Amino acid sequence: MRIFGKKLNSKDKKSKKKDIPNGLWNKCPECNQLIFNKILEENLKVCNKCNYHFPLTSWERVNLITDTDSFCELYQNLESEDPIDFKGPKSYKEKLKEEQLATGLKEAVIVGFAKINKKKIALGVTDSRFIMGSMGSVVGEKITLITEYALKERLPLVIVSGSGGGARMYEGILSLMQMAKTSSAILRLKEANFPYISVLTHPTMAGVMASFAGLGDIIIAEPKALIGFTGPRVIKQTIKQDLPKGFQTSEFNLEHGLIDMVVNRKELKDTIYKCLDYLS
Repeated sequence: MRIFGKKLNSKDKKSKKKDIPNGLWNKCPECNQLIFNKILEENLKVCNKCNYHFPLTSWERVNLITDTDSFCELYQNLESEDPIDFKGPKSYKEKLKEEQLATGLKEAVIVGFAKINKKKIALGVTDSRFIMGSMGSVVGEKITLITEYALKERLPLVIVSGSGGGARMYEGILSLMQMAKTSSAILRLKEANFPYISVLTHPTMAGVMASFAGLGDIIIAEPKALIGFTGPRVIKQTIKQDLPKGFQTSEFNLEHGLIDMVVNRKELKDTIYKCLDYLS
């Protein structure tokens, strides 16, 4: 191989390859487009070809929809225990430690207060990286606490859900009880006439969708998010029938009245603000 008249030997080729760092590119799972990571970050992790919305961490979500440095985390020291002494290939305690190390989170949700375009809100964000964002006792407790905080401080509530794991069965019946607990807290907020905006991201499923995520005064979803109770593959195997095209996507749910709007990530902050301003 020659570059500007100079022949490269095998050592030159190897050194040239080493000069190219790893992790510069990402591949869109929807259209297989290769995207330069810097461009992907600048585009808020949205594919510029097919509009696929890549997953965001809970802290990226906070930064996306709140004013700079306005978020203050609450109840951050709550951690799950092992109420039923769960045993499997890995114990529940081992699983929790692994997830904490991998994500830097203590649990699958962060909550606190912040500002959106200078308007103060109470905020909760679940993170699908932590046991698929599933709802155990601590997730349910933190959602309930931030809802009660919103009621006490007379604030609107915004919860961004990215929970594909539903109720966390490592904790047995205690995880299912969180559905009723969070729903009751949301009801008290609504009875006091404080607005609640629920934002659904990919994926929002099962017990989370069947409780606090499905109870918003306005329910917003990101494009092409999977939203439902049981996954489409399980439903198809159960009823032995082909499902409608796009079943359980944001767009399908909007068409059938389950959600109120589908909003591109770039417009999400301003849309939430306008909804809160209208409801207030």
